[in-house]
Amino acid sequence: MLDKIKKSQDILASTCEALGRQINIMEVCGTHTVSIFRSGIRSTLPEGLRLLSGPGCPVCVTDQSYIDIVLQLADRDDCIIATYGDMIRVPGKNGSLETKQTKANTKVVLSSEDALQLAKDNPGKNVVFVAVGFETTAPATAVVVKEAAVESIDNFTILSGHKLVVPAMKALLSGKNHNIDAFLCPGHVSAIIGSGAFVPIVEDFKRPCVVAGFEPLQIIEALAEICRQLSAGIAELKSLYGAVVTGQGNIVAQNIIDECFEPADGYWRGLGKIEKSTLKLKESFSRFDAFKRFNIAEIPGEETSGCRCGEVLCGLIEPPDCSLFGKNCTPLKPIGPCMVSSEGACAAWFKYGGQERN
Repeated sequence: MLDKIKKSQDILASTCEALGRQINIMEVCGTHTVSIFRSGIRSTLPEGLRLLSGPGCPVCVTDQSYIDIVLQLADRDDCIIATYGDMIRVPGKNGSLETKQTKANTKVVLSSEDALQLAKDNPGKNVVFVAVGFETTAPATAVVVKEAAVESIDNFTILSGHKLVVPAMKALLSGKNHNIDAFLCPGHVSAIIGSGAFVPIVEDFKRPCVVAGFEPLQIIEALAEICRQLSAGIAELKSLYGAVVTGQGNIVAQNIIDECFEPADGYWRGLGKIEKSTLKLKESFSRFDAFKRFNIAEIPGEETSGCRCGEVLCGLIEPPDCSLFGKNCTPLKPIGPCMVSSEGACAAWFKYGGQERN
């Protein structure tokens, strides 16, 4: 293993020297961000290579307007909010689910099935499942929507915040951040959509895309593969995660998503409105759509004053560049979602020592 690490490090160093400029590689996935920090990979990289955290944390990229909608629904006496734990602490305009007086109307669930069971157990309440995530968690949401339809659980709805990774990558390269040289592509999402989903990034934008798992050795080898391509002046799609990821992905999971959802334009924190980047329920399942049930219109939200999470998610700045980081904004008292989520770049920087730049 040490020989493989040394070989990869030599490739990184020689590429930086040969190109004579800064190399910017974005790790799209929040789990990669945490793994890179935890393993100390950053400290081994040559000065000319910079890793950028991208829009791969589902809680972080959720637009502020969505958070405020959740908080409004939590104030309703006829609703119970079912949510995963990370969303509890994300601040909105008027507090968070954790700090609001309506905490009795909020239940933390560990799965979409738990949310559906909550609706069965509380027939007199409208249970709203805060369905946030990428293609990885969308199949599980689709499954419970189908179950609710079959069993006529009409007090169950979802507030779909599911997002699609590739449209966000395209949006970054099309306007937000032209300085991204390549992508370290996400492992979990790729297991669902397949490595082939990144072909448009390679062909249309000429950026290397390498899929990797989360072990330090595989991450370093993926970075070396990216540098090999940059040094050769080529852009290719490679997967080093063959044990989990195939070219086509999980067809069964994709079909389940397609049965219930369709792509729609949607808002992202930092990226604004992106065409066909979110998932909404198809008309045949619209009775389970919380947006329609409660006549809610999505509008772009405004970032909390001073919070620069949107810029962090686009790879434009690093967390310590934000004046709030480590001072007004900490894991105990977060101002932005990137400090809340376990996959957030700000939380990773704070926990694993990145705060010394401040």
